[in-house]
Amino acid sequence: LVQPDTITPVTTAKPHILQPNMTTPPSAFAPTMRAARCTDYTPNNDYDAVLSVVDDQHTPNLQTDKPPAGFTHPMLVRVLSVSLAPGDARVMSGKTRELQGPPSLPYTPGGDVCGVVVAVPDEENGKKCRFMVGDRIAARFMNKPMGMLAEYALVNTDVCDVVPPNISSDQAAALVSSGTVAVILADAINEGDRVLILGAGGGVGSHLCQLVRLRGASYVVGVGRDTERLKQKPLCCDDAVDYTQSNPFDTKEWKEDPFDVVFDLGSGGWPALLNQSSRKSSIVKPSSKGGKFLTLTPDTPLFEAHSIWKILKIFLFPALWRAIYTRVGFSRSYLPKYSYKMALPSSSDVVTRTLALAAEEKLVPVIDCSGPFPFTTEGVRDAFRLQSSYHAKGKVVIKVADV
Repeated sequence: LVQPDTITPVTTAKPHILQPNMTTPPSAFAPTMRAARCTDYTPNNDYDAVLSVVDDQHTPNLQTDKPPAGFTHPMLVRVLSVSLAPGDARVMSGKTRELQGPPSLPYTPGGDVCGVVVAVPDEENGKKCRFMVGDRIAARFMNKPMGMLAEYALVNTDVCDVVPPNISSDQAAALVSSGTVAVILADAINEGDRVLILGAGGGVGSHLCQLVRLRGASYVVGVGRDTERLKQKPLCCDDAVDYTQSNPFDTKEWKEDPFDVVFDLGSGGWPALLNQSSRKSSIVKPSSKGGKFLTLTPDTPLFEAHSIWKILKIFLFPALWRAIYTRVGFSRSYLPKYSYKMALPSSSDVVTRTLALAAEEKLVPVIDCSGPFPFTTEGVRDAFRLQSSYHAKGKVVIKVADV
């Protein structure tokens, strides 16, 4: 767990192989690099069989190579830190390979990164790239989470920003995706709201607990396995529930004084709410009285989808129907307004907001205490094991290099 007093200034250093006025790597640029490589899909999370760090991977070239995730507007960075997310483990499982899989195997995993810019694109339509060689930036994944867990990577310039000097590279990587999601979710909070967060101890939840308080929530309850951690700094929940010991949806106290907002970050919260709620009592206010239920996940955290139709059945159709019947008709009188937050915006605005909050020490980046993991075969495998366990306490981060 990262405490506020561990945020120390980090000097943005320029890589010695480039000069500030260079826009492409010189001819002496190393043709190969170290990179994590996944040789096959592993539905059973057997990372020992498919995942390793190699020394002879081709170094990306900004002028000739295309990003494996298929995005436009790339620039080349020297990678410092990479954070993992559920999507990284899902891609490697192969359970959504037709939709999220890499162009070919083997591939380099990892989607959220902090690094130093070493090459920027040429001027396009009279517009120069807003980043400069030597900038230390944080970039989230675009389209698919892949290509970042290496010494060098191509990142999308549309979804990144310069890292303030008092945020470490590990912290920036932790914030750039999960922290930004938490910022967007927290915008749903009004002054004085009572808030319940399911999955409060994970990558998004550890930051959302802080942000709802910043937005003026009057009472915050976190649901997770480590209840003492949820009540300590920097999460500072007023109360915490271990879901393995008690059912938060059947708490008499909260039915008598229901929540204004429920965030489901762990999946399965909506069916559980329906099972325990009645038209006379529920732990969350109905839509007609401003009650909200927001989620990032389908009803099960582990799913398999090999076609667009399957994805629509898992994500779109249930979310659309729930959004409709909780906003119109009789259901508004006893169910909260359901919202599914499906995607991050394809711009850097929320990244900028998130990094600014951390720079002002209003948001503390939270990294699982097992890490940062070393950029070795065993270190990368251990990081993926922790991520796929769904029990990380904060973000899972891999340190690739120092500044």
